[in-house]
Formats: sequence, structure tokens, C-alpha cells
Amino acid sequence: MRHPVIPWKLREAARCFRRGGLIAYPTEAVYGLGCDPLNESAMEALLALKQRPAEKGVILIAADFEQLRPFVKPLADPLMQPILASWPGPHTWLLPAADWLPFWLTGVHSSLAVRVTALPLAAALCRACDSPIVSTSANRSGQHPARSALQVRLRLGSRVDCLLHAPLGGSRAPSTIRDGASGRVIRG
Repeated sequence: MRHPVIPWKLREAARCFRRGGLIAYPTEAVYGLGCDPLNESAMEALLALKQRPAEKGVILIAADFEQLRPFVKPLADPLMQPILASWPGPHTWLLPAADWLPFWLTGVHSSLAVRVTALPLAAALCRACDSPIVSTSANRSGQHPARSALQVRLRLGSRVDCLLHAPLGGSRAPSTIRDGASGRVIRG
């Protein structure tokens, strides 16, 4: 049975975020695993749990572009217009990373993968945290992504500090990832 997320659960998730905990939450297509993108120990725990190398980088989701603005260098206006027009939505874009970003966000790349989510719960989570959050699939590398809260618990156990039970957004596949400068599809 799916339960609506109520405000106290979002407040609990925001407290978990501020403490450096890991949060599992529904996204447009699968359950996501997230944390404070600027908390090094939280990111180390997330990458260790996923068994994911830091070199790959991660995706950040946000409630709006203003939350992402400090993390990226916007492209020229003609390139930014289609990006901004695609949001909110299941469209992840690679934008030039701000110079100050830590390695664990970008990995070996000079860009950062970002998305303004269309899923009301994920956007509410970003607003409750007053920050973009990391958004990587809630599974260990090489496993199928979790599509339910039960699958999150079975696959990741108690190492997830806060689990938001709610429906997924209805997309069948993870978001498309495109390069912002060229428009080239990186993940379809």
C-alpha cells in the first residue's frame, strides 16, 4: 500500500539531510538515494553503499533552477533557453561545473549533471532541505534500481537513514541526460 508523504515526514527527511544522513525517495522513474551534496562524509557513505566510484560524479536535483545556480556556470542564453524550458521535467543536463565544486560531485568531469524535478514530492524535499540533493538510483552498482520502498529496504537495509514512502512519478526509464552545450544525448 502506498502512503502519502505528510509534512512531518519531510521535516524528518530535512533533519536527516542536515545531519549527513542518507535519504531514499521516489523520483520520476525509480527510487533515488540522496544526501547533502556538500557533506563529504555523507557522500562517502552514499558512494560506499552504492559501491560506486567517485570518478563517475552524481546528479543533483532541485525544486527550481535557483537552487542549482551556485553549482553551475550557466551557458550562453541561446543554449540555456531550451534547458530551462525542459524543466521541471525528467530531463537531466550536463552544465559546466562551478569552479569550487568538490570532486565527489563531478568526478573526473568538468560538468555537473543537474535536473529540476517535476515530481512534487522530490521538489518538496529539495525545498524542505533548502538545497539541491544528490539523486542516484537506490541500488548497488550493477543491480536493478529499486522501484518501491520495500525494494530499497531489501537491497540497502538499515544504511538508509530516512525512507520516504510514496508513488514514483510514472516514467518508465531514468531521465535522459544531455550535454547542455551540444544537446548530445549521453543517456537515452
